Amino acid sequence: MSRKKALLVIDMLNDFVKPDGALYIGEAAQRVAKEVEAIIDKARQEGMPVIYICDNHRADDAEFNMFKSHCVKGTKGAEIVEELAPQPGDYIIPKRRYSAFFGTDLDATLREMGVSELVLVGVCTNICVLYTAADARMLNYDVTVVRNAVASFSEEAHEFALKEMESTLGVKVE
Repeated sequence: MSRKKALLVIDMLNDFVKPDGALYIGEAAQRVAKEVEAIIDKARQEGMPVIYICDNHRADDAEFNMFKSHCVKGTKGAEIVEELAPQPGDYIIPKRRYSAFFGTDLDATLREMGVSELVLVGVCTNICVLYTAADARMLNYDVTVVRNAVASFSEEAHEFALKEMESTLGVKVE
């Protein structure tokens, strides 16, 4: 039985990836953007659905009690970085919380496409990538995280999240 895959491009947004972004994650963002660009190109060549998961907050979002204001709906910071611009046929799913599944129609979209395997790339490894992977596993998706295509504010937190996804969630880290 063939298992259909989809690529989830998580939070590759100006506020995280660009040096003038509200929550710029640092130089790792530039490296990851190049890796993600190559992975998106390959996914498109293979006919794999490309789904952009985008932090998209209200101006008064409760998350700003923990993190400074970022990715506010309608702002430049909430836009997908130009070099990774979506193409016709790609999907864009806004989210307000860490997991791409929480309060979104991601699961319904994936099930309608017959997807059972997810490939995760993007930022931040220990926040939105980790919690998306956790929810995906709880929903019985097979999950792969591409090590060179994820990054976070802290290398220590990044490595912790990769180990946690692999050992506790059964995520394939490659």
